[in-house]
Amino acid sequence: MENLIRKVSTAYYGWYVIAALFFTIFIGVGVRGSYGVFVKTWEDEFGASVTLISVAASLGWLMNGASQPIFGNLTDRYGGRPVIILSMIPMGLGAIAMAFVTNAYMLIFMYGFVISFFSGGIMFSTGGPVVAAWFRAKRGTAMSILAAGGSVGGLILVPFAAYLLIQFSWQTAWVVMGVIMLALGVPLLILVLKSRPEDMGLQQDGYTAPRDVFATPPQEALSGPLATDRWQDSYSSAPMWQLSMAYVVCGITTASISVHYVRWAVDQDISAGKAAIAFGLLMGINAIGVLTIGYLSDKMPRKTLLGIVYLIRSLAFLSFLVLPAGVALWAFAIIGGASWLATVPLTTSLTADVYGVKALGTLSGLINLAHQLGGAGAVLAFGIVFDRFDTYDPAFFGGFLTLLAAGVISLSINERKYSGRYMKPGDTVLQPIEGD
Repeated sequence: MENLIRKVSTAYYGWYVIAALFFTIFIGVGVRGSYGVFVKTWEDEFGASVTLISVAASLGWLMNGASQPIFGNLTDRYGGRPVIILSMIPMGLGAIAMAFVTNAYMLIFMYGFVISFFSGGIMFSTGGPVVAAWFRAKRGTAMSILAAGGSVGGLILVPFAAYLLIQFSWQTAWVVMGVIMLALGVPLLILVLKSRPEDMGLQQDGYTAPRDVFATPPQEALSGPLATDRWQDSYSSAPMWQLSMAYVVCGITTASISVHYVRWAVDQDISAGKAAIAFGLLMGINAIGVLTIGYLSDKMPRKTLLGIVYLIRSLAFLSFLVLPAGVALWAFAIIGGASWLATVPLTTSLTADVYGVKALGTLSGLINLAHQLGGAGAVLAFGIVFDRFDTYDPAFFGGFLTLLAAGVISLSINERKYSGRYMKPGDTVLQPIEGD
C-alpha cells in the first residue's frame, strides 16, 4: 500500500511542463513588454503623437483581453497543448511582420490586433489551467514559477530589444523576437508540453496509484462550496467580483508602465537605454519576489498576500510623485519589482481554490479580460494625460489611488469560507446564499 500511494520522488514530468510554460510566458510577456521601448522611435519615424501610438497599445491590451476567455474556453475543451502551440505560430509570424510596418495605422493593425490577439493563447489563461491540472499541493509554487517566466522575459527581452534598437534598428528587434518564438518556442512546446498528467499515465502532484487508494482525498472531496463546472455560476458569488475588480487595477498599473515607463524617463532627460535597464531590474527583482510569494502562498492565506502586493505597488506609484526623476526611476524599479507579476499566481491559484479546475480556463480568461480592459483604458488615458498636461503626474496619482482600493478589496475576500484549501475530509459542503 505504501508503494501505491507514494509520489514520484524524482523527475515528476509536471516540472518539465512548467519549464516549457515558463519559456512560453517568457516570450509572451517579454515581447509585449518591449513595446514601450519603441514609443519614442515610432513617434519620430511615423510623425505620430504619444496618444496615437498609445492607441495601438491600448487596442492590443483590449484584443489580448478579449481573446483570453476564448482561448481559455478552448483549453477547457481540448487541453492547453494545442491551444498554446497554435497561438505561438501566428504570434511569431506577426512579430516578424512588424518589421514591415510603415505608419501608425499599420502598427495599430499588426500589434493591436494580430500579435495581441494570439498572445492571449500563450498567456496565463491557458498556462494556468495546465499548471492547476498538474499540481495541487504545490500549486502556488508552480504558478509562481510560471509567472516568473514573465519577470525573466521583462528582465532579458526588454533590455535586449533596446540593445537591438540602438545597435541596429527597431525592425531588426522585431524580426529577432519573432524568430525566437518560431525557432525555439514552437519546437519546445511540441516536444515537451502535455495538457494533463493523465496524458503521461500520472495523477496530479505525481501520484501513480489510482485515486481511491490515495492517502490524500481526491480533489472533488476537497472542493469548496463554490466549485463549479459552469463558469456562469461564479458570477453569483462575491469572490469572482472581488478578484476581477482588483485585477482591473493590476491591468491599469502594469499596462500603463509597460508602455509609458520609458517614455516618461525620456521626458525626464533619462535615456531610453537606461530606462530599459531599470525596467529589466524591475522584472529581475520581480522574478525573486514572485517565487517567494508563490512559496508563501502555499503556507499562508493567498488573499492576505494579494492585498499586501497591491499596497506595495501603490508605494511604487507614489515614488513618481514625491521623488526626483533620477531617484524615482530606480525606486519604482525596486519597489514595483517586489510586486509586479506577484498578483498572477495568487489570483489564478485563488480562482482554482474557490471555483475548482473544471472551468478554470474560462474563468482565468474572464478575469484576465478584466485585467486587460483596465490596461487598455489606462494605456490610452496615460497618453492623453501626457499630451494634454505635458506630464504623467495626474495619471500616476490615479494609479496610486486605485492600488489602495485593490489592496482593500483583496483583503476583504473571505478565503477561509470559500477556498477548497480549508475543507477537511468529511466536511459537508453547503451552498452559500447567492451573492454572499
